[in-house]
Amino acid sequence: MRNFFFLCFLVLPISLFSQQKITNLLGFDSEYNSTDSIKKKKEKVATIDMYRVITLERDTTYIDTSLTIKKLYSYNYLRKDIFGLMPFSNEGQTYNTLQYSLNKFSPLPEFGFKAKHFSFLEANQIRYSSVATPVTELYFKTVMKQGQNVDAFFTLNLTPRLNFSIAYKGLHSEGRYVNQMASTGSFRFTTSYNTKNKRYFANAHFVSYDIMNEENGGITTTEDFESGDPDFINRDRLEVYLTDAKSFLKGKRVFLDHLFRINPTEGNNNLYVNHQFNYENKYFEYNQATVTSTVGSSYVYRFGESYKTSGINDQTHYNKTYNKVGLTYENTILGKFQFFADDFFHNYYYNQILILDIPGSINKKTIPSSISQRINSVGGQYDYRKNKWTGKFGLSRSISNQSLSDLDAKIQYDWNDETQFSFQYQNMNKLPNTNYNLYQSSYVNYNWSNDLKNEKINSIIVNATTPWIEASVQYSTFNDHLYFADISTPEQIALSQQIVNPAQYSGVINYLSVKASKEFTFWKLALDNTILYQKVDQSEAILNVPEFLTRNTLYFSQEMFHKSLFFQTGLTFNYFTNYYANQYNPVVGEFFVQNKKEIGNFANLDFFFNARIQRTRVYLIAEHFNSSFSGNNFYSDPNNPYHDFMIRFGVVWNFFQ
Repeated sequence: MRNFFFLCFLVLPISLFSQQKITNLLGFDSEYNSTDSIKKKKEKVATIDMYRVITLERDTTYIDTSLTIKKLYSYNYLRKDIFGLMPFSNEGQTYNTLQYSLNKFSPLPEFGFKAKHFSFLEANQIRYSSVATPVTELYFKTVMKQGQNVDAFFTLNLTPRLNFSIAYKGLHSEGRYVNQMASTGSFRFTTSYNTKNKRYFANAHFVSYDIMNEENGGITTTEDFESGDPDFINRDRLEVYLTDAKSFLKGKRVFLDHLFRINPTEGNNNLYVNHQFNYENKYFEYNQATVTSTVGSSYVYRFGESYKTSGINDQTHYNKTYNKVGLTYENTILGKFQFFADDFFHNYYYNQILILDIPGSINKKTIPSSISQRINSVGGQYDYRKNKWTGKFGLSRSISNQSLSDLDAKIQYDWNDETQFSFQYQNMNKLPNTNYNLYQSSYVNYNWSNDLKNEKINSIIVNATTPWIEASVQYSTFNDHLYFADISTPEQIALSQQIVNPAQYSGVINYLSVKASKEFTFWKLALDNTILYQKVDQSEAILNVPEFLTRNTLYFSQEMFHKSLFFQTGLTFNYFTNYYANQYNPVVGEFFVQNKKEIGNFANLDFFFNARIQRTRVYLIAEHFNSSFSGNNFYSDPNNPYHDFMIRFGVVWNFFQ
């Protein structure tokens, strides 16, 4: 770590004075070298539009090395803006979801264990590249106590039509509380190819994830934390429920999306054959060496009775194979019409069948060892792009025994480069995630086999982007909503036990969110504001969110050294109102609904100083600097405090060869 800081402070000043002048966002050489006594025209250089980032839907943006306030918001472990997510106190832990509209749904059953998947990139989140010269990006950020977070990315085009990229993200962070270490590693490889006549296109990737978290179950006595007692300023002294528990999420995916144009020459009418393949396997393990927990002078079985006296090692395995074959007709006037059929097969399994005694009954309950499903669907999609209008309309429905469907329609109107309006409607009949229907554990009350109903989701989303304001409104209804519930009896609660099981709400939940963002500028000062309002209408407190969230950043910007250095410095204020936040349970890797303790109503203030030197961005952030004088009421969930004041440093460094 010391060597890394020494290298940064050595290299950055050298970079300031030795790098050539740059233009645009990428920092390419100007046409002439002004230091030459005789101006000589330099070789032709690449332009910004030759460094592209492409989504699976073939939407294109460009690599951007500028320093903006938006870049500060995405300078974190997830590498994206996390407004609406509440991080836990250690880097690489889970996040509590404050903004429910951030949740995305698929009609197909997923693995589950959603609290462990925040850093797990799904197939449609992988980005592909096309670059004129090799590009490298290095990300580094200090973490809590000992460790570091790094993310390295490299991409190049062997030919204008063949690109490769490779990336690795690694994290090791010890954390400030007992048994809180996070250690993760993820590897990504992508490739893109198209033939010279542009008749065949292919995108493929391979990803591998290994996510390990020590699990302490939260602090046992919140009064010790909230009291402000100097004895507990060292957070290692706060008692936690688990001192030797761990969870693991591992996964691999092989993905291919390609198409072939049937007609030899591209024209006004084209016919394509499409195919998408996705193979994925995942593995979740909860490991707890010592079953009993110590709370004060008492021994507690935190998750109830156990079949084992020590060495709990619950393992869940999952794999899926997905194939989608389609035929697309493209007309330059009418748009694209695609018809497809897909095949989804998944296997979710354990190594044994459990036969459980039911108290007070002569019957026994059988917990099967696996769930295997094959689901076949057919559907169509229409894409339209003409002048200022863009539209996408998709419909799919199962033709196998399972009942699922997905209707998704989106229209966008681009008034000009700065003003866009969009409207989206989605109607989904979704199969439950597999861990709702089956789970096996060494804990007696954490074994279930269910046959739950499909969730029915309806959403309307309206977005507006203008020079004056960015705003979005979402209204959703949820029928047969699935969630995890605390089913602990009063006797179990008195014993500090936490029993969680799946539940299904038979009523209707109505959810509304209104979000607005606006930046005000004056001279070299700017005030960036984002505010969110949420309202839930339900007869029981099932879907719980804070009513208001806000983030406000006041900052100053300045260029120095003949524009070789650009910096921003300021304050960020984060706040959300009190609400009954969901609580994290490590045994099932999920958040569950609780109605015993509210969190929120605390200010989180960060001071930052960020600088850009050529293609290097340097970040220095004093996070939550008000923690020592604003009261100890800051929580990520009812048993897990957010982190105290700390200073973090890091860089994002881009190289263009």
